[in-house]
Amino acid sequence: MKFREIPHTDLSVSLIGLGTMTWGEQNTEAEGHAQMDYALERGINLFDTAEMYPVPPRAETCHETERIMGTWFAARGTRDKVILATKVVGPGPHVTHVRDGNRLNRAHITAAVEGSLRRLQTDRIDLYQLHWPDRPVPLFGTRDYSPPKTADAVPIEETLGVLWALMDQGKIRHIGLSNETPWGTMRFLELARIGKFPRMVTIQNSYNLLNRTFDGGLSEICHEEGIRLLAYSPLAFGRLSGKYRGGKKPEGARLSIWERFARYNGPNSDAAIEEYARIADEAGLDLAQMSLAWINQRPHVASNLIGATNMEQLKSNIDSVDLELSGDVLNAIELVHQRFPNPCP
Repeated sequence: MKFREIPHTDLSVSLIGLGTMTWGEQNTEAEGHAQMDYALERGINLFDTAEMYPVPPRAETCHETERIMGTWFAARGTRDKVILATKVVGPGPHVTHVRDGNRLNRAHITAAVEGSLRRLQTDRIDLYQLHWPDRPVPLFGTRDYSPPKTADAVPIEETLGVLWALMDQGKIRHIGLSNETPWGTMRFLELARIGKFPRMVTIQNSYNLLNRTFDGGLSEICHEEGIRLLAYSPLAFGRLSGKYRGGKKPEGARLSIWERFARYNGPNSDAAIEEYARIADEAGLDLAQMSLAWINQRPHVASNLIGATNMEQLKSNIDSVDLELSGDVLNAIELVHQRFPNPCP
């Protein structure tokens, strides 16, 4: 396994990180435990989860992924071998079952941390992330920003204040962002720079060959400010595995079960996938591994958060860490990106 340092921390994270959001929905507790066993054996030390997991979010399964991870920690005694990352939900109609009136304020963040610690059966969280902003921003496929009609967002200063208190108590070690914008990222960093609040050290956003919007501004912030990307959806809900090509709907696959997951079905997505598949075929590469290797070679990426519903997928995805794409392949990928820029933001 390869590792990358996260600036301003003592964290050295595996270049491949383990995503967990299917455990408790598409995967059983035993399957989740088996995935963690294998990931740890392969050298993965970053496990990422969230209080709302599994997906799709619903009341009947809410918090189940964290519970599954907690029983694994208790059974294996492996907590000290893992850099544990989890997240607190922001406001939104799809997560009203998590807590009444989710906001990134003192009451809700404190309740979220206490709940995660209990379910995960641990006394600290290594990286605690804000799953999405409290203020209205383009999220989960929305392209453009619209000014809010009312200014009722929880002040960033309040959010950072409670996170700082929880860090002082030893319940969380480091903090990060997720689904954040360039303005929001810089605002968090500026408040830390003037010495009033703790520093955000990571940002977890969607990043894949169909969605490189991160490179439009946030990658520069990573380079200049020393914050690092944890890339989620690296295979675009499996579309960059090739299994949905030609209109296929494999039994048990996420996009076959839930039509609501349409983020990576945007205009020109099929054409872009066919072009990336052609590049992989001509180079003798597996499309999924090529897509993951491209992310692995990006300098602002600290960890590539893979997810799998079976062990074959997991093993293949982890193997991408040893694949180095040639200059010819990288150039071919750039030409496709120029033809089909970000079809699925």
